Parts: sequence; structure tokens; C-alpha cells
Amino acid sequence: MEPSPLGSVDKALLTLDALGRAGADGTSLAALSTEVGANKSTLHRTLAALRHRGYAEQSADGTYRLGPAVLGLASAFLAEENLPALLRPALDALSAEVDELVHLGVLAGQEVVYLEKVEPRRAVRVWSAVGRRRPAATTALGRALLAAGPLSAGPLSAGPDGGTPETEAALAAYTAPGTTTDRLRAAVDEARRTGVATETEENEPGIACAAVAVLRAGRPLAAVSITAPVERMTGPARDARISALRELLPTVLPAGLAVPPAP
Repeated sequence: MEPSPLGSVDKALLTLDALGRAGADGTSLAALSTEVGANKSTLHRTLAALRHRGYAEQSADGTYRLGPAVLGLASAFLAEENLPALLRPALDALSAEVDELVHLGVLAGQEVVYLEKVEPRRAVRVWSAVGRRRPAATTALGRALLAAGPLSAGPLSAGPDGGTPETEAALAAYTAPGTTTDRLRAAVDEARRTGVATETEENEPGIACAAVAVLRAGRPLAAVSITAPVERMTGPARDARISALRELLPTVLPAGLAVPPAP
């Protein structure tokens, strides 16, 4: 690797990396000095500057850890308005692999908002538009996000008496016209079990979708879907598209992002 054009800045960035690896427990000045490759006096000044701006903090026992300002940078980088540009290369790669329409969406209350789309080379008999909103309960994108987020915890399967009041209330909060609580329960159960959410002709005749959540630190940030005519979402063709979501997409996502693990 070529040397940094500005050594002091490079040392500060290496220090942030080391603090990130140290985690919440932090690390000592001596350990940081060894890891970063800087003498203690120089590193102490670097840490003082990072503390001044909130990017590092020092505990009562003298150890150092990341400061809260780092969260602001991460939030800005992964903000909703940045996601289309950040994830566009991954969407392009997925669409090129399966030659189908690919969407990126986020959860906004009870709806999914479509942030980006990539058209395939061949014609697709489906209308879509960036900025469109649809009920999360009836879309593969929404079901993937619900399964990884608001409906990720606790049993959803209905018991002899129809499930617990908490379960029913959680499902009812997202149930929308065009589906039922039982259908949403089954769809979310499938997504939680397989990591992939699906929808077949529930929004448009002849069209089916499959989607996965995009996770950061185990929490859903967005979802990516493949939309295709039903005949290309059955049998081996469906398997190929599911495989692309599970296996190709994780390899082209930005560092730190992932999809739910396959069963």
C-alpha cells in the first residue's frame, strides 16, 4: 500500500480503526501505541484531538473507546437519501445476473417506499416508480423488512386460541387491505424461516416478487427485491432468483451490510 499523503491524518484514522476493533470495553494507550505504530506522546495528542471532536472518549480507568460522534457519521452515510447511490452497484449487479427488475425499498410506518429501481434488458410487464408507496403487508419488500424488524421477535404462529394478544396486535398493526392477518402471519413466518419474503399476484396479476432485507448489525436498513412474471418465478427459474438474492447480493453489498442467513 502506498504511504498516506498526510501521516498525521492517517494516524488518526488508524486510531479510529483500532478503537472500533476494541469495542465498548476500550483499550489502553500502550495497546493502541503498539497497534497503530505510533509513540505514546504522539498518540496521546491524536487522541486528545479526537476527544475534542467527540470521536473518542476516555474512561475513568484511562482506557479509550470510540465516541458518539462516530454514530453521526454512520447515520449520515446510511441515511435514506444516500441509500440509492450507496446500493446502486449492488442493484445493478443483481439485475444483470437475473435480467429482471430489481427494487430497493425502506419501511415508512405501515408502508414501503421505493427508493430505487434497475430495469432489466428485457421488457417487464409491471409498472413501478421511485417514490411509490405500497402497504408493507402486501409486498415482498415490506414482508422482508417486517420479518427482520418489527415482527422479528416472538412466536407468530397461531395457537389453538388464535395466538397471544400481543401477537395478534402486532400483526393487526400492519395488516392492510388486500391481505389478512393469517396471510401476513404465514408470509412473515416464511421470511423469518427462510430469510426470503415472497409475494405472488397479490399486487398485480401475473407478477411475483421475492425480497431479502439488507441488514446492518443485525437490523434491517432496507430491502431488495426481484420482480418478474409468474412464469419466471416458479421451478428452477425461481430457485435461480432466490439463489441470487441469498448468494450473489451479499457479495456485492457495501462492507458492513448483509442479508439474513440462509436456513
